[in-house]
Amino acid sequence: MSLDRPVHPNPYDLLPQVPSFTVTSADVADGQPLKDDQVAAAGNTSPQLSWTDVPEGTKSFTVTCFDPDAPTPSGFWHWVLVDLPADCTSLEAGAGAEGAALPGKAFMCRNDGGSKGFLGAAPPSGDQVHRYFFVVHAVKEETLGVDSDASPAVVSFNLAFKTAGRAIVQGTYQH
Repeated sequence: MSLDRPVHPNPYDLLPQVPSFTVTSADVADGQPLKDDQVAAAGNTSPQLSWTDVPEGTKSFTVTCFDPDAPTPSGFWHWVLVDLPADCTSLEAGAGAEGAALPGKAFMCRNDGGSKGFLGAAPPSGDQVHRYFFVVHAVKEETLGVDSDASPAVVSFNLAFKTAGRAIVQGTYQH
């Protein structure tokens, strides 16, 4: 069964424009299928990410993974990592495991699956290709001002006012 739906727009094109910077990954090639271990059924392993050329004045980072193509009006948040210190410029593969040691005072909020960690790709069988936006948000403040019980929507709302820049790498997956 195919769930034929229009492709949702890139959600970051709908936000106020901010400077971009560079994010690279040993595990996610922009626009290409995710690796098997980044799928929910095969490991839930968050990808390695590194970022450079961040905007001046960056005081912390938030890292998210969002699937706008989920069959819901609000998409699906797979990962929300908040308050990484400004001197953090990379995350190793697996850093998004629930309970993982994180730098500084960083913490993870609950994803849309209910856990506080990275939840791998898991679109409905037979659905269209889904896009997974791994985004590093440069934040103008040392803390985003939320706690680990904040929903991804609340984190995103705070980012709308505190983002100094954004770097995106997008993987895909189809079950």
